[in-house]
Amino acid sequence: MTMLIVTGSVTARTDTFEALLEAALAHVARSRTKPGCLTHGVHVDCEDPMRLFFYEEWADRAALDAHFAEPGSGEFMAAVKALAQASTRVRSLPVEPRGQAASPLNH
Repeated sequence: MTMLIVTGSVTARTDTFEALLEAALAHVARSRTKPGCLTHGVHVDCEDPMRLFFYEEWADRAALDAHFAEPGSGEFMAAVKALAQASTRVRSLPVEPRGQAASPLNH
């Protein structure tokens, strides 16, 4: 199975930062309890304190798809739409298990 790394970011308005951060932290806490979630975090950007960056690792595509289908994920996306000034597209990057793919770092 191929693990997935998921990234994305949202930028709050000055008047919505606290509400967006609260929604993000609740989403992260909920997501960490889901099957297949290996890690899920939100971080404040050091160069832009209004920007929240998300980093996630999921065991496989089925776990990620189930996560996106959860009502809580939809509610979080609605909150982002209402509270964010801008957002980036969510990126999902496949990662082959160790030993599966040739790599210049494997000697």
